[in-house]
Amino acid sequence: MERIVSLLPSLTETACALGLRGRLVGRSHECDHPPGVEALPVLTAPRGPLDGSSAAIDARVRELVQSGLSVYEVDAEALRALAPDLVLTQDQCAVCAASLADVESALAAWTGRAPRVLSVAPSTLRDVWGSLRAVADAAGVPERGAALVASLNERVANLGERTGALPRPRIACLEWLDPLMDAGHWMPELVAIAGGRAALGASGARSRTISLDALAASDPDVILAAPCGFDLPRTRAELPALLAQPAFRSLRAVREGRLYAADGNAFFNRPGPRLVESLEILAEVLHPDGFDFGHAGRAFERVTG
Repeated sequence: MERIVSLLPSLTETACALGLRGRLVGRSHECDHPPGVEALPVLTAPRGPLDGSSAAIDARVRELVQSGLSVYEVDAEALRALAPDLVLTQDQCAVCAASLADVESALAAWTGRAPRVLSVAPSTLRDVWGSLRAVADAAGVPERGAALVASLNERVANLGERTGALPRPRIACLEWLDPLMDAGHWMPELVAIAGGRAALGASGARSRTISLDALAASDPDVILAAPCGFDLPRTRAELPALLAQPAFRSLRAVREGRLYAADGNAFFNRPGPRLVESLEILAEVLHPDGFDFGHAGRAFERVTG
């Protein structure tokens, strides 16, 4: 039985959704779902402390990148000791997780038969589903990949049918709060399926830093704060600094009580099976009178006061 190491949370979730949990032998420090994967050996770590406020984290990451350093380290010795046959990683964002370059560096001095490496870099929902199929193919279970994607597509299509005739409020999805970043990649696509229009960002485009003036100019009906890597309590803790700015408090969506905080770590920013749950959350946020999937209070909440 082939041994698999996953260094990306979304790919760990994918492997488990494909029934490959028993073949996983190692994970990244950020892999935390489904429950139980925390018991796997950890093979990555941040190169320095990545805590503090949004602004402090951003400054630290920029410092590392400008110094030509990777944000994360891969424990090459521990990886070699696990003797994996397949390593799952990503080549999309050097800030979000260990990258393909980090893995290649860890394997540079490998002696004997090196493991196969599968790297993904999805930008659209179709790309994400393609990544799921790629993991299944690499693990020798292509039929499971086809079945999983078919199931997810059915759920997406069913929700899209329910939102098709509804009004389409404009929503600004924020991937980071200081500096502000809009949410690109698959997010505008999810917004459209959930019955809304993206006030910022374009489907398939990279997320980008924006000014508060640009956010104000977009005049969204709804604002969703779902910072990458932050769970709901952490997002909640970050919002007072943003709400302390008069220009943000004066935004129509904020004045009218349509500002939401969400778990951006488990949802939205993980290109894996739970993007369908992310879609459901968006439907609840955009059309609170029409949808209740049970995510309120657990995955997102309306911000008041």
